[in-house]
Amino acid sequence: MPAQPVSRFNRISPTRTFRLGEHRLTYLPDGFVQLNPSAWFPDSTPEDWQERPEHLDAEGFLAGSIGALLVEYRDQALLIDTGYGPHRVPAALTHPALGVLQGGQLLDSLAEQGHAPGAVSAVAFTHLHDDHVGWAAALTPDGSPVFAGTPFLVSGVEWPYGGPLRLPRAELRPVSDGDEIFPGVTVWATPGHSPGHTSYVISSGGQRLVAFGDVMHSPVQVGRPDWRVSLDHSPEAAVRTRARVLKELSQPDTFGFGGHFADVVFGRVVADRSGHRWVPVA
Repeated sequence: MPAQPVSRFNRISPTRTFRLGEHRLTYLPDGFVQLNPSAWFPDSTPEDWQERPEHLDAEGFLAGSIGALLVEYRDQALLIDTGYGPHRVPAALTHPALGVLQGGQLLDSLAEQGHAPGAVSAVAFTHLHDDHVGWAAALTPDGSPVFAGTPFLVSGVEWPYGGPLRLPRAELRPVSDGDEIFPGVTVWATPGHSPGHTSYVISSGGQRLVAFGDVMHSPVQVGRPDWRVSLDHSPEAAVRTRARVLKELSQPDTFGFGGHFADVVFGRVVADRSGHRWVPVA
């Protein structure tokens, strides 16, 4: 297959900002991951990717952004996830479904928005995989945690499946479905990718945005939510969760944030004769 021209669907995202009522939402880049399309989506066929060449980079991978979502409301700030951290793993040493995995930019991205790690009100996690907790587990040159003293908000269901290995327990504050954790930000339990995977619904100015974490990894899944993901904890539960999330994303005045969605991290779901598709909004 000939290499495709670089487009927003096959490159990683820079910093992008989206206004939702009184809230300012900013994607903060940390790095990227390459996803092997046929291994990541084992239900897909070579013909599926021949029909979707605009999603593949020059090496034939799906381009996955890695970063965090900064939620600002008046003089307060919430961070959702913390990227992969200051690490780089070559393709030969990652999982067969992955290519290169790299982080390292998040603290600079956060500083560009005028915030230090200790200045955010809390860090809320969608789940506890390495590419979402990296900087939360990192240390400064003097050996202190980068986010020392910052509350870590984690699903009580998720914590036993990775929390003790990755995060300092002293900062933990368990959260549950329906909790409001920040002005206008509510917890939504969306299991499947991990047992306690959590999305966050941000409501402001009569609109909503769903930060859905790894419920979906690529905008391709908006049209094919039935495709199982090889690294999901429960692929069948994840398919059911995607259907629930897509139903909400299809509602009026509702937007989405997909942190791995190439350079289309903010978008909305629209329907046409061919089904549902993802349309970027920032």
